[in-house]
Order: sequence, then structure tokens, then C-alpha cells
Amino acid sequence: MTRVALYDTTLRDGMQAEGVSFSLEDKLSIAKWLDGLGLEYIEGGYAASNPKEMQFFQEVAKLGLMHSKISAFGSTRRADCSVSDDLSLNSILACKTPAATLVGKTWDLHVRHVLGCSLDENLMICSESVRYLKDKGIETIFDAEHFFDGYKENPEYSMKVLQAAAEGGADALVLCDTNGGSLPEQVFEVTRQVCRTFGSLVVGIHTHNDADCATANSLAAVRAGARQVQGTINGMGERCGNADLCSVIPGLALKMGFEVLDPEKMRMLTETSRFIYEIGNVAPVMNLPYVGSSAFAHKAGLHVDALRKSKRTYEHIDPGLVGNERRFLISELSGKSNVLAELEKSKLSQDPKLARKILSRVQELENEGYQFEAANASFDLLIKRVIGTYKPSFELVEYHVEVEKRKTGEILTESTVKLKVGDEVEHVVAEGDGPVNALDAALRKSLENFYPCIREMHLIDYKVRVVNARAGTAARVRVVIESRDKQSLWGTVGVSENIIEASWQALVDSVEYKIHRATS
Repeated sequence: MTRVALYDTTLRDGMQAEGVSFSLEDKLSIAKWLDGLGLEYIEGGYAASNPKEMQFFQEVAKLGLMHSKISAFGSTRRADCSVSDDLSLNSILACKTPAATLVGKTWDLHVRHVLGCSLDENLMICSESVRYLKDKGIETIFDAEHFFDGYKENPEYSMKVLQAAAEGGADALVLCDTNGGSLPEQVFEVTRQVCRTFGSLVVGIHTHNDADCATANSLAAVRAGARQVQGTINGMGERCGNADLCSVIPGLALKMGFEVLDPEKMRMLTETSRFIYEIGNVAPVMNLPYVGSSAFAHKAGLHVDALRKSKRTYEHIDPGLVGNERRFLISELSGKSNVLAELEKSKLSQDPKLARKILSRVQELENEGYQFEAANASFDLLIKRVIGTYKPSFELVEYHVEVEKRKTGEILTESTVKLKVGDEVEHVVAEGDGPVNALDAALRKSLENFYPCIREMHLIDYKVRVVNARAGTAARVRVVIESRDKQSLWGTVGVSENIIEASWQALVDSVEYKIHRATS
């Protein structure tokens, strides 16, 4: 199998995405994770941009990474100074990384209007800059910025820039679709020509997603001969983002037969995607290919029925290959097959009469405003209630929530919860940042001595939606809560005209689900 090197730029290009910012500790955690994934290169950042970037390079060297080379990013020298005096080049040297990535202009438009120098002078700039780093013993990757746009307008000059970088000693020539507007057939043809011309060098590809083709363009380039792919986790990046390595990797390995990651490492992809979202404090995109929570989620009854007979009918790969899982969505639009599939998954009786009974209950509840697509835990408890195997872990006596705003502007929220567990009554008070947080704290406080397992779980998301908006302030609301522990995450739902009561229902289901899993 032919190997394709993976180059991650989440810590630089990914940070250029709107709303994304990583602290130094975040960047170090991500670097350690990506090294565990087994990527060949991790681009640490633009060395000359700010002190945090330079500190990252100092600290990452202490981590003792096992697989990945850290690459410092910078640009070719300025037109008005020598390589020895150039800030960007010397900042790269100060990083003391084994690899460096230099971005150079290959579009004559940029050379004239951005650099403000002659075309021949730019050739000299690129060659001298690469040679300067190579003479210091650094593996040097040349990022040919705007290569595809430049090639369209002046192919002879764009190829001359690559030749200049090659003569400077570049170890790899990376073709960048910087504006993200190229299409796969264009990328294929141009990359193939570059590979034929520079056959002795590694050719790489760096694509952006402005035309929604970043992943397709990356795969097309590899098919044409490229052997390094640059991208980010979850496709994070400026404007519309970069090529998503979570799609590129399985595309190369499972669809095209290239060697990229060990199969065990590939099973980390879904967890890697969620890890990066969590570190970046970004809401996960549910319908991401391969790794999204909806990637293998099936709702149509006909589809589920077919899947139960053959998994290949509506799934292009086994979800487990990328660490994801198959999900059957339950709603009023579901058929009996969806419920039977869930019963099968839970290793319960697949009696068609039982399935119809469960589906009937789902339809009743959805008519009241409930929705179970994002509330798998509440649906699991619903099955137990219909079957008759559900036994409450505790009984509510009463709860009380009080919110007080003082003249100083300070807001205090306090919740009192009185529960009965067996023959014992627990009556506790807890404060929180808001009514739901206070309720959650009081509920946990009253139960953790009886069920220590709930200390392992925490609430990670909370959503509210008005079900019947025409009712105004008396409208019914649906609350969906997402919780997780070290092993898994789950969703629960509550519905009421009172948002506190709806939240309480979802909180109780979340805790009950955790307790039932831990004690069954």
C-alpha cells in the first residue's frame, strides 16, 4: 500500500476560524492528542505572530511526542531585507522544530499587487528562503500559496516558483487552493502535471472549502500523485474552512486503499472530532460525514427495516471503523422497524406487539411536544416503563426554586429538593448560577450518597424550544439536556408549560439513566 503523509494545521489554520481560539494549554493538549492519533506533521502556528505561539513551541518540545513532527509556519523573506535579517525566517529558527513550512507567492497577481516586487525577484525570494532553512538542517515544506489560481492565469510562472523552491532544496511542494474555488477535475489535472514535472519531490495538497470541494479536491490530488495532505480536524478554518481530515483520512484509507493510519488509530476519529469541538468550545456539527452524530443515524422506517436485514443497504461503511455508532431515530414518523431495531440493540424482546405499543406511546408523547431523536436516554427509560421493568431510583416529595436579584445587581439562585430513597428522606439546599443549575446541584447532592456513580456525570448542553408558540407566555416548552460521563453521552427530554418543570423532567431522566446503567 502507498502511504500518504497527514499534515494537521488545526493549531494555525483551524484557529483562523471565526469564533475559535485556543489557549496555550489547549494547543498543547491538542498536539498531544494528534500525536496519539499518529499524524506525521502537526503545524504549531505562525512563529512570528505573537508570544503565545513561540511559547507553544518551547513547551511542546517538552511533551516528548512519539509520532508527529512539529512544524513551525512562516513566510518567505520580505522583499526589502535579506534572509538573515528576516523576522519570519528567524522566528522559525528560534522555534527549534525539526520541520518548517514556508508559504510563498505563486500567483503573479499577488507578486505584483501584494508583495510589490518583480516576478524574477519573487523567484529569488522563494529559493533563498528555502535554502536558508535547509542550510540550518530543517526539513522544509514549501506551501505554494494560490497555486491553482495562479496556474489558471499564468501556468508558466507558477511552475517557475515551484522550480525555484525545489532548487532551494524544498523537501515537499504543497499546492494550495487558497481561495477554495477550484473543482476536483481542475485539481486533478494540475496536480498530475506538477507530479510529472517534479517526480523526485513529494507533492502535497492544501485545500479550502469555499466551493464545498475541499475534501474532494484533496482526494483528487492524491489520485493524481500527491503524497501529503494538509487539513484540519472538523474542517475548521478561515471563511468556509479547510479540508476536513476526519473525512480525508477514511476517504484515502477505506475508499482509495492508501495507507494513512493504523486501523486502531482510525477508530479514534470520532472521539478526536468531539475532543476538538469541546476544547474549542464549539457546538459539534451533527451531520459531519463519518464522525458526526447523525452520520449513521436512520429515521425512515423503510431504511431501518432494510438495515436490519443488511447493514450495507443504507451505510457506505461500518461506523465502527471510524469509532462512530449506528443510531435509529425514534419519532412519530418512525415505523415499527425503528422500534424493533432499538429493542434488538438493547437485547430486549423483539415482539411486534410490544413494538407497536412502544410506538403508540411515542406518538402520544410527541403529540404533547416530546421529541426523542436527541433524547436516547429518555427513550430507553420509556421502553422500560412500557415493558414494566422500570423501577424509580427515588421519589420526589417536593422541590422549590427561588431567584433573588438584589439592589447591587447580584442574582442569587437557590433550590431546595426533598426526595425519598427507599425509606430515607433527603432534604437538601443548593445554590447555582441559574434555576436549572441549582436544581441539578440539589438533585445530585441528595442522591450521591445513595448512588455514588452520579459523581461521574455532568451536564454538557441545555436547549429550550417553544412547542406551541401561539400560546405566548403560556406556551409549552421542550427542554433537551445532554449529559456525559467518561464512557458515553446521552440526551433526555422534558415538556411542560413551566420551563422549570420541563427542566426537572429532563434532569431526572438523565440521572435515572445513569443510575440504571450503573446498577443493571
